[in-house]
Amino acid sequence: MPPTTTRPVPAAAAPLGEADLQALQAAIDRLPAPLEPLEPDMIDGYLCGVLLQPEPVPVERWWPHVPDADARPVPRGVDVVRLRTLVLRRHAELDRAIAQRQWFDPWVFELDDPQATPSDAVYGWVAGFATALSLFPALQRLDAARLTEPLALIYRHLDPEDLEDADELLEEIESIEPPRTLAEAVEELVRATLLLADVSRPRSTAPRR
Repeated sequence: MPPTTTRPVPAAAAPLGEADLQALQAAIDRLPAPLEPLEPDMIDGYLCGVLLQPEPVPVERWWPHVPDADARPVPRGVDVVRLRTLVLRRHAELDRAIAQRQWFDPWVFELDDPQATPSDAVYGWVAGFATALSLFPALQRLDAARLTEPLALIYRHLDPEDLEDADELLEEIESIEPPRTLAEAVEELVRATLLLADVSRPRSTAPRR
């Protein structure tokens, strides 16, 4: 079992609203090539993957992958202050929800394509989450038996070929029914996130310092 976390619950801040999301998208769109920034849904999944690590990941380590997936430096003169401010607000918002095991609304957006499946809609969020775990793998070194079910609820939206050498995970994915609606898929993302938090960030019964 991982050590009981004692990191403080972050102070409450106003959740990001529609105007903030539009400002976030505008800030992303202004980043010049060859930077390849994460899109909002990927940012959200990425932040959850970062926050589920058993030890806090310093912002200096995870932030560079937001304006560019490969963490290439942002060119001089390119202002990312607004982007960073909004992302840090969302980080704090998600950190609070995860610490308190509260529901949060993932940044998942319904697709215009009538043929799109729930997995198509949540793919960006899941890809961002997977990116975080590939960069910061400490979560995956914890109790495998307790990780398999919640990880299956998230990773089943990926192509099975992307899950090499994960036989137990693939077996678990095959055993569960696919979500029938986007709302069901989103609910499972939140449930899985909080189940993973029970493994990597167990709630302390001792007074916080």
